[in-house]
Amino acid sequence: MHKDLPDLRTPSRTPVHGLRRLVLAAAFVAGGLASHAALAATLDDALSAASMGDAKELVSLIQRGLDPDTVDAQGNTLLILAAREGHTAAVEALAKNRARLDYRNPAGDSALMLAVLRGHEDAARALIKAGAVVAHDGWAPLHYAAFEGRDELIADILAAGADVNAPAPNKATPLMLAARNGHIEVVRRLLAQPQTDLNALNDAGLSADAWALQNNNTDIAELIQAERKRRGIRPPAMKITIE
Repeated sequence: MHKDLPDLRTPSRTPVHGLRRLVLAAAFVAGGLASHAALAATLDDALSAASMGDAKELVSLIQRGLDPDTVDAQGNTLLILAAREGHTAAVEALAKNRARLDYRNPAGDSALMLAVLRGHEDAARALIKAGAVVAHDGWAPLHYAAFEGRDELIADILAAGADVNAPAPNKATPLMLAARNGHIEVVRRLLAQPQTDLNALNDAGLSADAWALQNNNTDIAELIQAERKRRGIRPPAMKITIE
């Protein structure tokens, strides 16, 4: 896990504990399922179907009364589980059956964010097409796309209405994240957006080109500086700390 991103560790496969089972039991009793054992088995089937991408099984379970927003022990919905593994058909089936597209797990990640993070382009596009939220506070899909160098997805996310200058919790913009990590094609795409802020500073007082230089991405720093010159913009004031 990189220090500039939130905790993205893959959830462990621990059993669902008592409270979870009781909550699900209440939901399934209303749907006519008979026993606690059957409820537990149905839950396990649903989580497995989402993780394995079994769209047909998910639809069958939902038709029998399964809540499409059922979560696992780590707070991941079926949609998040399917998107995280890149199962596009399962994602589409859950979206069609009114699974919440904007739900974020306890780590702050939505289904779209995890699809983007892992490079599952088809699943990410299916979520965007279904209306998944692309702009919100904190870490957002565009930050993950820039950080990981998902150039093609950057275009889709921007087209869906994401703010190209949205600050992450560390005040880093998408341009900064791409510049820091050496993703020159993403940097080019972001620089092509006339509203991209070239002088924004992160919480360490670094601009995108300064952060690029700090990580030996000289070509990217020069690209940003050339664009700043083309726009007739002065570089930001340097933050100097005297100890």
